Amino acid sequence: MNSEILKKRTKMFAIDVARFCEDLPPRFSIAAYSRQLIRSSSSVGANYRAACRAKSMADFINKLKIVEEEADESVYFLELIDELENSRKELVAKLMKEGNELLAITVASINTARQRTTRKSKI
Repeated sequence: MNSEILKKRTKMFAIDVARFCEDLPPRFSIAAYSRQLIRSSSSVGANYRAACRAKSMADFINKLKIVEEEADESVYFLELIDELENSRKELVAKLMKEGNELLAITVASINTARQRTTRKSKI
């Protein structure tokens, strides 16, 4: 998958999460979790874009580690909302699937980048 496709996917993830959160009931716990979810899901795309502008392989890996943390955090807040608000199970499942896919892609990219760094240092 190329970087432009991943940029679009991470942006769409943030937009889909924001639209989902707008329709949640205004209960205190749901509102708090949805704010955190919006922050973390939008941070996935923002930090991926930053990783694409990295100055070095180490910088790239560090920025992708932030993407990994934010994607994982997004899935966590989706799980919490799913437990508290069970009227939107299908949409939550779709968002969790995308969040987990973005997380897996990020982890695979980090591992590939680390392998390239390791190979270069052995030469």
